[in-house]
Amino acid sequence: MEERKSMAGELEFMSREVVSGRLSRRDFLGRAAALGVTLASAQVLLGNAARASGPVKGGILRAGLVGGESTNSLDPATWASQVPYTFGRCWGEQLLEVSPAGEIEYRLAESYEASKDAKTWAFTIRKGVTFHNGKELTPADVVATFERHADKNSKSAALPFVQEFETIKADGDKVVITLRQPNADMPFIVSDYHLMIQPNGGKDDPTAGIGTGPYKVVVNEPGVKHVGERQDGYWGAAERGHADQIEITVINDATARTASLQAGGVHIINRIEPKIVALVKRIPGVTIRNVPGKGHYVLIAHCNTAPFDNNDLRLALKYAVDREEMVAKILAGYGTVGNDTPMIKGYPLFDDDIEQRVFDPDRAKFHFKKSGHDGSILLRTSDVAFPGAVDAAQLFQASAAKCGIDVELKREPGDGYWSDVWNKQPFSMSYWTGRPTQDQVYSIAYLSKAEWNDTRFFREDFDKLIFAARGELDEAKRKVLYREAAMILRDEGGVIAPMFNNYIDATSDKVGGWVDDPNGELMGGHALTKCWLAA
Repeated sequence: MEERKSMAGELEFMSREVVSGRLSRRDFLGRAAALGVTLASAQVLLGNAARASGPVKGGILRAGLVGGESTNSLDPATWASQVPYTFGRCWGEQLLEVSPAGEIEYRLAESYEASKDAKTWAFTIRKGVTFHNGKELTPADVVATFERHADKNSKSAALPFVQEFETIKADGDKVVITLRQPNADMPFIVSDYHLMIQPNGGKDDPTAGIGTGPYKVVVNEPGVKHVGERQDGYWGAAERGHADQIEITVINDATARTASLQAGGVHIINRIEPKIVALVKRIPGVTIRNVPGKGHYVLIAHCNTAPFDNNDLRLALKYAVDREEMVAKILAGYGTVGNDTPMIKGYPLFDDDIEQRVFDPDRAKFHFKKSGHDGSILLRTSDVAFPGAVDAAQLFQASAAKCGIDVELKREPGDGYWSDVWNKQPFSMSYWTGRPTQDQVYSIAYLSKAEWNDTRFFREDFDKLIFAARGELDEAKRKVLYREAAMILRDEGGVIAPMFNNYIDATSDKVGGWVDDPNGELMGGHALTKCWLAA
């Protein structure tokens, strides 16, 4: 027993020496192996020591990410894929954020208060915060930001939220917002990542990339590389912005991404394909970060475009999906079966008694025949749609064939997929990261006037249910309203949601500070701002 305690103490001491830089990682692993410690256990010890030591300042923290295109913009209103979203988290900030535990955290607002009817909200704006151009943050900048996103010409993805702001005004050090109707989820609304606060709201130049975040933009090459340099005097430096620089290299090819991590070219990569997780786990010095969340992989059909404007055809396609097979073969168990709504257990008002849709060739054949459609169905897919999207499309093609449905596949290039295919073509594959609340999910993608209504689902009765739930403060009544909305979407909408995915990223053992965050991949987009180079 004493010998075990002595060995544990020696290992703990050596791991601290590695973190401090007084012992090389190679020497540590060699000594650990000599003591009979496995490589995996040694890596855990190093990770624990790095976390215990606290943030380490300095160095260049590099990420190789899928989800970047030449058409990407620094305008937060337009962010629709991983790279602009993650880079945006580095230079921009919102009033509030959602923590990994699902709780509201203060950022540029240091407090807020609401009227009893949840219709008027006052946010106290933090003092002493400066933008990267040296201008001090004021309530007027916040007002201007919301005004810009509320302008339909901005084409902001946050438009469904901010168009419900009846009045927005500065009052001393506060921003006071009066809603058209009560909304208990207001703190989550202003946490939307599109609502990054910019000087004068970005009205002068929304693509300037000037914010209040820990890093200022020094390189912006869409589809290639993005670099941020630590901002001197950043107000939140104690908890974010530990590296001297952060660097994102766009690597849309999964094999190349993994190879770059293995070779030490980058420290963090996203979207590990589930089928290779076991292989990546064997790479020395690499840790898989597997986090269940609310993200889901989808097939989206435009409800206003033939032949998908026929609900029987949409139902035929939904019954033609073998969900269990997809979860087993595409997610390799790193996820769960979906039910043609964007909702999953984990949302506070989720109703789990809705019947699970399953692969049913007889029903698929019935609805396909009833639709009157004659001919093939064209489905567009791409490697960047989600990990394993091309394989998933082929599985769908095979299961649909068993139902007498001919699905033709078109593999689109990664560059341009999010600008030219998604939300443009009538039947394609995509993904959603999920949102903190049901209202946000429905508002951003399914309300009739939503900029990102990628299924062209225009239903006044559905809209009324979401609006009613938004203003209902009784949770039991809200749950009933959300259930009715989910049933309409499941049975008549254009979204086919066969599976909910885990977020699977990978990091080098040089990365410290990682915290699992179910709000999205890469720690909800915060990996580059919250992590550090530990050794």
